[in-house]
Amino acid sequence: MSHRPVAVVLALGLALAACGTDAGDAGGKQEITVWLMRDSTTEDFASRFETEFERDHPDLDLDLQVQEWNGITQKVTSALASTDPPDVIEVGNTQVAQYAASDGVADLSAKKAELGGDDWIPGLAEPGAVDGKQFGVPWYAANRVVVYRKDLFEAAGVTPPRTRDEWLAATDRLDEGDVQGIYLPGQNWYVLSGFVWDEGGDLARKSGDRWAGSLNTPEALAGADFYRRLQALGDGPKDSDEAKPQQTDVVAAGQVAQFIAVPGAAKLVEKANPALAGKLGFFPIPGKTADEPGAVFTGGSDLIIPLASPRQEGAYEVVKALAGEKWQVELAKAMNYVPNRTSLASAVGDDPGAAAMAAGAVNGRATPNSPNWAAVEARNPIKEFLTEVLTGADPATAAAEADQVITQALNSGT
Repeated sequence: MSHRPVAVVLALGLALAACGTDAGDAGGKQEITVWLMRDSTTEDFASRFETEFERDHPDLDLDLQVQEWNGITQKVTSALASTDPPDVIEVGNTQVAQYAASDGVADLSAKKAELGGDDWIPGLAEPGAVDGKQFGVPWYAANRVVVYRKDLFEAAGVTPPRTRDEWLAATDRLDEGDVQGIYLPGQNWYVLSGFVWDEGGDLARKSGDRWAGSLNTPEALAGADFYRRLQALGDGPKDSDEAKPQQTDVVAAGQVAQFIAVPGAAKLVEKANPALAGKLGFFPIPGKTADEPGAVFTGGSDLIIPLASPRQEGAYEVVKALAGEKWQVELAKAMNYVPNRTSLASAVGDDPGAAAMAAGAVNGRATPNSPNWAAVEARNPIKEFLTEVLTGADPATAAAEADQVITQALNSGT
């Protein structure tokens, strides 16, 4: 993948800024257009960032535009192919590889150290790097934690576990009478991913130019077996995910000791059943040992700079500010996100849900970094694999069948 034109584009942007003839100039200022996604920030955060950024960069004028997630992939793809794209775009972290494959995204590898890249959360940084080049700059992260009923834990005489074995033992003790030890739907493949990563496996692996599904490996099968053992300590359906039915509605009924979700799900439970207000706590998904929490899928957003933007320097200043310590802390506090740097985890310590999420984020991971991963999720044989395992099918056979679908999807067009 060649990105030699970036020097030409950057030089053009600098020349235009110097002579004041850029089409985006207004009153001597260069206008920088930034696409941010709906609900990624608060209006107050955006307003304060715009005001302070323009104060600190008097030659730049920000135009922050809010975009909808629905249909955003095609909109970003079209923007990257245009001659006058927005200058900075927020994208889902697992989408970076797809956009980078278009050769329309600026390579920011040379700026990684200046941006604090050595301290980035791995699960957020990895998807932004493609073929050894850093195209996406981590902006914020979110990951799943265990949300638990403090009163039910106390009544059962158990405390939040720190290891998998402790987790199984505590959940078995909680799974008594009408109370489910845990509500874990059978097709929550994001949770499975963490268990597979803990065992040293992955969903797919690349060798040379080819990808191959890797569920039919001892590591992935061990992760699936732990999922099976944990899922059996509750009454979650074996053939659907957390949205069917909505797991927060199930928990709100009052007979679930714990479930796995982002911390914000607790607010939905309390809204549906106000009697549970104050009764929900959080802890990181336990790991195999107490030395570190379990691996988790890290969702979130990256910031990219379209290669065709003639305002590369101004765009970089925006990315540098948004990804920097001051605004990372401000964003984390405003939205209960995890900051992009591991050293900033303490910034959300006042919020127990965000604190548990930040603690788990240190062992965050991402889905296989292929531009075709979206095709895997569209078909999602991993869900079917889980249902097969939970309903008594031979795990290796089910894994091999899922691997065939994953392999075909990831190598489509190569």
